[in-house]
Amino acid sequence: MRTPLRKRFYEAVSVGEISEGGFPVLLDGRSVRTPAKRLLGAPDRRIAEALVAEWDAQKDEIDPAKMPLTRLANSIIDGVADNRAEVAAEIEKYLGTDMLFYRAPEPEGLVAMQTEHWDPLLNWARDDLGARFVLAEGVMHVEQPAHAIEAARKAIPGDTWRLGAANAITTLTGSALIALALNAGRLDAEQAWAAAHVDEDWNMSLWGRDEMALKRRAFRWDEMKAASLVLAR
Repeated sequence: MRTPLRKRFYEAVSVGEISEGGFPVLLDGRSVRTPAKRLLGAPDRRIAEALVAEWDAQKDEIDPAKMPLTRLANSIIDGVADNRAEVAAEIEKYLGTDMLFYRAPEPEGLVAMQTEHWDPLLNWARDDLGARFVLAEGVMHVEQPAHAIEAARKAIPGDTWRLGAANAITTLTGSALIALALNAGRLDAEQAWAAAHVDEDWNMSLWGRDEMALKRRAFRWDEMKAASLVLAR
């Protein structure tokens, strides 16, 4: 059974004055705490204002499922800040098995979609990062050159918030290269999301819409937009 939602207990939501923890979110002038009892805030006002809008959008009840940016902020503040090396290592793992490396031999339409959405990202990795990856047909694992992984690893952001957002996008899309390209401004959130769903979109074009899958995808898209907001330049 779903846990009962907490009633909205505040009237006004605002951004506080900058402090050591960044710009705090205030409810009726009082700071908000993360699950680990840390100050909920953001490193710049733009993100803090987006957090405020999310809290202000809650009506009679506070529904965490409708607050993707707050969930991301909590995970960054409580989980990423003290574990940046471990989080960066998680992203690096994807560089050895990135979705973009594994190509369908057929049908022609799917091959064309993968080429359209994925090749520009691999070209960017090669030209801008100096990372030359190896492609394979099918799902059999192909060992990636150590120098390519090392070159791409250097593009993993060191800033806590950008690192946390990049990690979230890597998990959501199954591709570290998509996350790194988004962080670099090589593509926008919509383009990244389309690249992440080439195979799924192709299957639905053949077999029809999967409403349950689309519902799950819509929830993840909200998380993608929240993480992309953090990476926006």
